[in-house]
Formats: sequence, structure tokens, C-alpha cells
Amino acid sequence: MTLKRLGLIILTLVAILLVGLSLLSSWQEPQFQSRLELYQTNIVLQAASWEPLDGNSANFKPLQDALLGVKPLESATEQYQEARKSAQTNLEKAKKQLAQLQSEPATTPTTPKPQPELPPVTNTSRQEQQQKLQQSVKQLQKLIPELDLRLGILQAQQGKIETAQKTWSQLQQRSDINPEFEKAAAVLAGLRSDPPRIFPSSEQLIQNNLDGWFRYIALSELYQLQERQDALADLEAVQQEAAEQALLKLAIIGSVPALTAFLGLGLLIFLVGQRLIQGKTALLAQNSDVGWSTPWDGETILQVFVVGFFLMGQLLVPIVISVLPIPRPAPNVRIQALYVLVSYLLVAFGALSVLYLSIKRFFPLPDDWFRFRLGGKWFLWGLGGYCVALPIVVVVSLINQQLWRGQGGSNPLLQLALESQDTVALGIFFSTAAIAAPIFEELLFRGFLLPSLTRYLPVWGSILASAFLFAAAHLSLSEILPLFALGIVLGIVYTRSRNLLAPMLLHSLWNSGTLLSLFVLGSTSK
Repeated sequence: MTLKRLGLIILTLVAILLVGLSLLSSWQEPQFQSRLELYQTNIVLQAASWEPLDGNSANFKPLQDALLGVKPLESATEQYQEARKSAQTNLEKAKKQLAQLQSEPATTPTTPKPQPELPPVTNTSRQEQQQKLQQSVKQLQKLIPELDLRLGILQAQQGKIETAQKTWSQLQQRSDINPEFEKAAAVLAGLRSDPPRIFPSSEQLIQNNLDGWFRYIALSELYQLQERQDALADLEAVQQEAAEQALLKLAIIGSVPALTAFLGLGLLIFLVGQRLIQGKTALLAQNSDVGWSTPWDGETILQVFVVGFFLMGQLLVPIVISVLPIPRPAPNVRIQALYVLVSYLLVAFGALSVLYLSIKRFFPLPDDWFRFRLGGKWFLWGLGGYCVALPIVVVVSLINQQLWRGQGGSNPLLQLALESQDTVALGIFFSTAAIAAPIFEELLFRGFLLPSLTRYLPVWGSILASAFLFAAAHLSLSEILPLFALGIVLGIVYTRSRNLLAPMLLHSLWNSGTLLSLFVLGSTSK
């Protein structure tokens, strides 16, 4: 065994350990999907308060029922109760894990090394894990009283005043929350008391602790009790404008993906039926068993992924980023967006450099390697693949959500994109997700990995293996199944089209659609 091969084996084991620990660490983090559902619930509540100018709501009721559901208040209450229960469970779990971690004796010195040989097993990772748990506990402790405030309003709006008062009363009795939440709960309870009680700072507390539909309901109740008709009329006007925008945006984020998924489902049925009837002459059978002529062996594949991708992203780039003059923690969302873009470009540059140096001695490559051709049907393959991927990934995501129950972590870029309304920051996020990511990841996973694996596996096996590694590389347990499904579609599109532009287009459309939906949700929830 050569020294190079021995070193590669060791590095492979280190990379597997790094990825495994990162995936396990993500299990302790809250899943983004549950937060996203609350945003969408808030949009539904906002839109449900819309009234047509002519006062004849009967003509629009079928449309409202289709977009909002027949009983939006009841559905929202169930959603918030489920979110509250999940948050409490996750908080108890995080506290227990944190206590166990703090009680375990340290086996190595606590001083972190600048460049540890095996970061996953040093106390540096232990401290990072403890910091993540502490951050998770802090976030959940803030989220739970926010949910209770809103849950009480939902209960009161359905006439369940005693239940709402109990919810707010329990919130006031807690000693581990921000006093602002306790005061806001007292304000809401006072407005619904008999007789009502109005505190001097009621309006300010409502403005500070509630938003969207919940703020409108609380302020409306306050202004009615204060008999401030002008303020109430202004509030109603503002709310109707917000409700109209919410209804429009809900129609966009609901109807466009639904229509695309419907077309994709029809296309999928057609392609599968054609495959069953026509056999090897069908579109899905095109190039399905034709592999690539791979001049390198498994050692080169490992070298590119272990050195170029995993270690570059897990070790070298974090070290480089740590010496760059980027303030940490980032003072605003623009710096955060820039940080994400710079980190990603460094990982991409390092990985593609290792790829080039690893296969350079095999140049010139066969004609079907890393093929980019503007002619042909690559656009149809990419667009059709996106339509087909949508219903598949949605179904897988629904199943996945039931499996993880709000845990498993998510891509941090999603949360930043949801909460950011900064045009410059969103432009940077878009550059990262819709341009840089499709180019780099498709070059690496479909352009290099998938064809390389056909030296050892059939085409279908290479698609599955590359899709799994593609999903695992995102280092989030809760996203493995949906990304695995997406990776399979990307692999099928590439093997059939034999043009990297096709999966790049699909990948770009997917990320672009996600970002645009998050932007719409975030803008409506304010």
C-alpha cells in the first residue's frame, strides 16, 4: 500500500466521521418546516379578514374557501397547538441533552487548538455542540411564550374566553420568560376580562410583541374599548390593504406550485406509461443503460470528494473564513448573506481545483464528459424535470415531516431568506442559491461523481449513490429524504439528456422557487 493511498484512507475515515457528527448534531436542531408552516398560517389569518368593497362576500366565498380552508381559525388553532407541543417537547429534549453534556467529564484539555488534527473528537466540537444546544434552548424559550400569546388570541376569537384567559394566566405565572411577554399577556387578558381592564402601556406592548393579524385583533379590541373611532377606522383600512395583499400572495404561492405539480404529475404518468408501453424506445429509457468511459479509478473519486469537498468545506474553508475581516457575529443580514456567499465560493473553488488537478493527467477526456451544449432539448429536460420533481419531493417531504416531528435541522439560508426583506441581501442569497449552487453542485455530483460511478455500478445504481451523497453533503438529517428524491430526478435528467445544462436549470429553478416563496411568506408576515 502506497503512502498516498494510506493517507487517503485515513482522510476518508476522518471525512466520514466529520459528516456523521454533523448529521447527528443537526438532529438536535429545530426543523425549519415547522416555522415555515406558522408563517403560512399567519398569511391565511391575515387573508381571512379581507372584505370586498361592495360588502358582498358571498360571491368570493368559494375562492376564499379554496385558498384559506372552510374554518381558518380552527385550523390555525390546531397548527399553533401542535407547534406549541412540539416546541415544548424539543425544549425538554434540548435541556436534557445539555445537562448530559455538561455532566460528562472532559477527557481532553478545554483550550481549543487553532488547527486540530481530528476536530470531531476534540473538546472544540464538544464546546460547539454545547453552544448549539444553549442557542436552541434560548430560541425555544423565546418561541413558546410567543406561541402562547397568539394561541390565546385564537381561542378568544372563537369565543373560548375562559380557555384564552387560562393560556394567558399560565404565561404570566412563568418565571423563565422575558418580562415583556408577561406584561403583554396581562394586557390581552385585561382586554377580555369582565369588566375589561386597560393598562397605560397596552398599545405599546401590543405593538412590540404582536404582528400581522394578531396585532390587528388586539389593537381593534383596545380601540373599541377606548372608543377611539378614528384610530379604529385607520386600523381597519390598513388591515384591509394587508389582507388584500395576503390573499393575492397566498394565491401566488398556492396556485403556481399547485399548477406546476399538477402538470408534473401528468408528465410523470405519461413518461411512466410510455416506458411501460414502448419499452426501450421511450424517453425515460434513453441512455438509461449507457454508462461513461471512466479513465480513472475509485482512488481518484475518493480524492476529489474527500479532499476537495468534505475536508475543504469542513476544515480548510472555516479556517480561511476565520481570518477574513468579516465581523462575527454578523451585524446585519447583508453581512450574513455575504458571509454565506464567500464561504460557498471558497468551498466551490477549492473542490473544483482539486477536481481539475486530480483528472488533469487524463486529458483529453471523452466527448461525453462535462458536456455543455446549447442545442438540443436540454431546456425541456430541465423544465420538465422541475415539474416532475415538485410532486415527488412534496410527497416525500410530507412523509419526512411525520418522521422527524420538527427536529433534524435545516439549511440556515432558508431562515435568513424568510426573515430578510433587504433587497441587496436577497440578491446575494439568490446569487448563492440559484446561480452558484446549481453550477458547482451539478458539476461535482452529476458532472463528475455520477459518471465516475458507472465504472463500478449500473447507471441506475450510480444515480441512487450520487443522489444519496448529494443529500448527505447538505449535512441536515431532516433534508436527506427530500434531497435524495430531488437528486434522483437530477440524475435521471442528466443521464437521459447527457447535457449538464439540463440538471443545472432544474436545480436553479428549484432553488429560485424556494427563495421566492420564502420572500413572499416573509413579506406578508410583517
